[in-house]
Amino acid sequence: MNATTTHRTEHARHAALRFLTAGSVDDGKSTLIGRLLYDSRALLADQVDALRRHSRDGGALDLSLLTDGLEAEREQGITIDVAYRYFATPRRKFIIADAPGHEQYTRNMVTAAAGSHAAVVLVDVTKLDLSQRPLVLLPQTRRHALLAHRLGVPHLVFAVNKIDAVADPAATFAAVRAALEHFAQRAGLEPAGIVPVSALRGDNVTQPLRAEWYDGPSLLALLESLPVLLPDADLPWRLPVQWVARAGDGTGHQPRVYWGRLAAGTVRVGDAVAVFPSGEAARVAQVLHHGGTPLSAGEAGQSIGLVLDRALDVSRGDWLAAPGALSGQRRFGATLAWLDTEPAIVGRRYWLRHGHRWVQGRIAAIEHRLDIDTLAPTEAQQLGVNDIGQVVVEAAEPLPLTAFDGNPDGGALIVVDPATHRTSGALLVN
Repeated sequence: MNATTTHRTEHARHAALRFLTAGSVDDGKSTLIGRLLYDSRALLADQVDALRRHSRDGGALDLSLLTDGLEAEREQGITIDVAYRYFATPRRKFIIADAPGHEQYTRNMVTAAAGSHAAVVLVDVTKLDLSQRPLVLLPQTRRHALLAHRLGVPHLVFAVNKIDAVADPAATFAAVRAALEHFAQRAGLEPAGIVPVSALRGDNVTQPLRAEWYDGPSLLALLESLPVLLPDADLPWRLPVQWVARAGDGTGHQPRVYWGRLAAGTVRVGDAVAVFPSGEAARVAQVLHHGGTPLSAGEAGQSIGLVLDRALDVSRGDWLAAPGALSGQRRFGATLAWLDTEPAIVGRRYWLRHGHRWVQGRIAAIEHRLDIDTLAPTEAQQLGVNDIGQVVVEAAEPLPLTAFDGNPDGGALIVVDPATHRTSGALLVN
């Protein structure tokens, strides 16, 4: 292993981890996040005082108040919007997204999944029929796990919550774990971990559970150990142009700087450049860091600016890349997670956003819909809200697509209804 590979491996282990929490209503997602914030001492003194004033049961802290920020959320006792919170341990930094559990707000859960490195799906043992063998998981547990997997979240963790509320926690956890492992095997998932927790009491959240029937890590220790999937630095480089600016503040000719986040590869001064979609060619004259500091090279994942050696017509939504790195496609297969109350219909036109480019497109075919209960593909003429299906899409213009697996920059699109301007779906290129 060379020095560069070693550096990237260490960076993957210690980079900030973005994770979402999901589950059914009242599974304890907000309480779990509150427990992580409270136990990691990420709260200010006035926040703790406010908790004590507003908590129920004569002083017992209602940690869910830390994330249920909307008045409607506090009144109904459910999470509606996605709430983001931040905390850090000596090992790494964390960004948490508290996603709604109600089926009506599944689209918000999809929003939280975008860009997340891990998903923590809560399983409330008090809602399961513990006398049944094998145990039957709740539909939302299966739905959220499948959505996180299909949306490309690299790590899936199941947190078996309220383990303190059952008479036999050992037998309960063993049965729930068996049900989760059976579901994961059928669905083609590979969980990063299945851990028992009590968000209310704090058992096994930040401190290890001292029990004869469990010798695994705490939830926090597991999250601290998960590697962050970094953009591939070994692929040919490609940069989606997000912003075009002038270099310098003077008068006369000023070269343009093309800013964006490098999706893959390493770009250096002097490298050949191909512009997509125009096909024009140039060379890299400068690589700039944020603020205009010159760099000898830019690496995958960095936000950089490129100055070319000749003036070209390059706009937001175009791509700069190594010659031969990109090829345009108009017709492609993809997984579609549908979020709109208006169903997805074959032939109807939508707006598609890929990278920073908007193009018109249509669903040319719906190959099948995924049955959330049986996990089997079923025939479908349309996709309703919260459905996941396999589709064929035709775009009005060629797009530089790549497979979504491990590459959201080139393999993810959003679908927008041109009449309502609602985000209607998420497309993941096969």
